[in-house]
Amino acid sequence: MAFSADELRVLRRALAIALHPAPLQDEDVQDCLRLAESVDEAVREAGRLRAFLLDDLARYREALPGSLAGYLSLLRDALNAGYDPGVDDLAALRALRGNPAAAELLARCRILAERSVRARLARVSQATGSPAPAPVPVPVGAAIAPRARLLALPGGRAAAGEPKPNPPSGPTPGEKPVPKPSEVFPPRRRPVPPPPPEERAAG
Repeated sequence: MAFSADELRVLRRALAIALHPAPLQDEDVQDCLRLAESVDEAVREAGRLRAFLLDDLARYREALPGSLAGYLSLLRDALNAGYDPGVDDLAALRALRGNPAAAELLARCRILAERSVRARLARVSQATGSPAPAPVPVPVGAAIAPRARLLALPGGRAAAGEPKPNPPSGPTPGEKPVPKPSEVFPPRRRPVPPPPPEERAAG
C-alpha cells in the first residue's frame, strides 16, 4: 500500500497526537477520518483482488496440464501475496515436477506448507498449554510396507481338483482280516442227475 504526500502528512500528525495527546482541530479530525476510510477501502480492494486471484488459480489448476504456464504464473503471484499452498497445489506440482519451473515451485511450496503447519501447531500448543509435536515430513518416494500375503488353507477348490490317495489294500498290522464273500458263503454244489434207465437196467 502506498500513501500520497497528503496522506503521509495526516498519518504523521495522527501518530504524533497518539504519542503526545493534545486537543484536535476539526480539520485534523476530518483528515484522520478520510485517511481511515482510504485505508479500509484499500484493505477491501486487496481482499477482492486476492479472492479473484485464488478463483483464477483454481480454474487454471483444474485445466492442467494444458494451462501449465498460466497456472505457474498465477501461483507465483499468489505466493508473493502471502498465499499458503494447499493440498491441491502440492498434488498438481508433484504431477508436473518434470517441468523445471514446476519443480522449483514445488520445493518452495513444501517449505511454506511445513512452515504453516508448524505455526498452526504452535497456536494449538499455546491454547492448550502442551508442547507442540514436531510434524514428521513424509519423504518423497518412501517405500510402502508390503501387504500381508494370504496363505491357502487345505481344502476348498484347490483340494477338490486333486486326486485322492488310494486306500491301502492290505490289512494294517494288528487288524483282523476281513473274510471274502466266497469264504462266508461257499458256492452250492450242483445235484448229480440220475443215470439213464439203460444203465440202471444193466446194473
